[in-house]
Amino acid sequence: MSETSTQVRERVSASYARAISVAENKPQDKATAACCGSDCCGSDADEAQTVTVLRDEVPSFGCGDPLLFAQVKEGEVVLDLGSGAGYDLLAAAEKVGPTGYVIGVDMTDAMIESARRNAASAGFKNVEVRKGIIENLPVATDSVDWVISNCVVNLSPEKDRVFAEIQRVLKPGGRFSISDITADDLPASVLSNEEAYDRCISGAIPEEDYLAGLRGTGLESVRTESRVPAHDIAGDCGCESCDGGLDVAALEGKVWSVRVTGSKPNTVIPG
Repeated sequence: MSETSTQVRERVSASYARAISVAENKPQDKATAACCGSDCCGSDADEAQTVTVLRDEVPSFGCGDPLLFAQVKEGEVVLDLGSGAGYDLLAAAEKVGPTGYVIGVDMTDAMIESARRNAASAGFKNVEVRKGIIENLPVATDSVDWVISNCVVNLSPEKDRVFAEIQRVLKPGGRFSISDITADDLPASVLSNEEAYDRCISGAIPEEDYLAGLRGTGLESVRTESRVPAHDIAGDCGCESCDGGLDVAALEGKVWSVRVTGSKPNTVIPG
């Protein structure tokens, strides 16, 4: 794509501002909120059973459930990259309890406002949503126990910076759990399609590159926990206008919904 990184972020932000406006003003299930909705990607999100009822009313623009099987404990600090309307913030707040803390970072004002409203409605006083980009997080170094993200890193035009930021903000021994989209050998027509980028497809990179990018920052135990075909990412999820003229059949076997985990080395400082 010929756009600058700033232009990509501005376009994606505008796209998701429109999406949250539609989701909050037109009754619909989470899967139709956006084509990167949780059900569209064939995710394992349906297995989660421990979230609040209110979370079911919050629009999800994700492709999985990064907190599923994540061993988040009470009292820990969780950071959500691209926190959107707060779908995963609520689940994280429930897990960490009143002694923990949850930080969301998003670049879209409409999403930030929605997440703050939803957290307040849920009664969580330990949720903070900050404005920023995931390539330059407004979060202190070595300050969080967990980094989570749901179908957001694929939208970044500078993924190596995101991976480096994950490493920076995690405490020594801290862990991450990321649900995202990966893709292999996409046709040129898809790679050049702006809507396909906004819909989490053409910005996705191969799984091996994703894992290598995380490992390259010094993060360890990096692995793919789950992988399912994302064949329903457009067309089949009930939003017929979302395919942007794409040949969805041409994406078969090329686009995946994955959950990737790992940790920051538990550095021991000599005494």
